[in-house]
Amino acid sequence: MSIWIKFCATTCIEDALASIAAGADALGFVFAPSRRRVSAEQAGKIASQLPQNIERIGVFSDVSAEHVADVVDRAGLTGVQLHGGEAPEFIRELKLRFPRGRKISVIKTILVDEDFETRLAQLGHDDESIDSILLDSGGGSGKTFDWQRARAALARNHKRLIVAGGLTAGNVGDAIRKFSPWGVDVVSGVEQEPGRKDPEKLKAFVAAVQKAEKS
Repeated sequence: MSIWIKFCATTCIEDALASIAAGADALGFVFAPSRRRVSAEQAGKIASQLPQNIERIGVFSDVSAEHVADVVDRAGLTGVQLHGGEAPEFIRELKLRFPRGRKISVIKTILVDEDFETRLAQLGHDDESIDSILLDSGGGSGKTFDWQRARAALARNHKRLIVAGGLTAGNVGDAIRKFSPWGVDVVSGVEQEPGRKDPEKLKAFVAAVQKAEKS
């Protein structure tokens, strides 16, 4: 199976279409505090013009379950990425707010910092409310985290893994070989400036992922 690729912090339809043309499986829309932040209305306008097979993931941080569910509905999202201190109890409450039969995927971000191992253990490997965990160094920082430390801790967790944090076409192959992840997620590594994608960097990133898959 091919590695899932998400280009995050989409802010306009031009970048969305360039990301899809390059080979994205999912686009991210940031609703958390960020210079790349968009409104539900902006994201919804972009999402309405995308092919149905492209996942539309909203990034949130420490807001109410009611707010997340409202934005999911207004923006036409297919998944959420929780980037704050949301506990498993919050995620279970959130899922109850989605209509029965509507599949909304939940990605839980874990920052690889001094409390990384503790937060990873708190999630538990058998909690079905979380579909994937995403390892990051901090939203859009452009910096990688301690891959060696993270790899050792992950031996005790069996969630579907997405790697983010400072990825570029130059290092994503190394990340894939280190973690064998289900997916990868990138922001600054494919931008020409904050909030705007670089079409050539998008293509180079996908090419690097595909090359690593074959090696």
